[in-house]
Amino acid sequence: METKKHIFKTHGTCSTSISFDKAPDGTITNVCFTGGCNGNLKAVAKLVEGMKDREIYEKLHGNLCGSKNTSCADQLASAVMED
Repeated sequence: METKKHIFKTHGTCSTSISFDKAPDGTITNVCFTGGCNGNLKAVAKLVEGMKDREIYEKLHGNLCGSKNTSCADQLASAVMED
């Protein structure tokens, strides 16, 4: 099963991009955020390691950061659903 490397430019967050690998079956691995809250985003990356794109989306979509209309986790949810 060959994975495809993705790089997603975030919008409205302290992190500036998210990179990850996506397998043909939707399994997400090697999530890495650039910028943002280092410790928290390392934890998010570890928690989603090996999860399917749909499951990540369902868990993280709509999660907001403070008064912003998005968050790094919400941006990850969007990112994993892109092809």
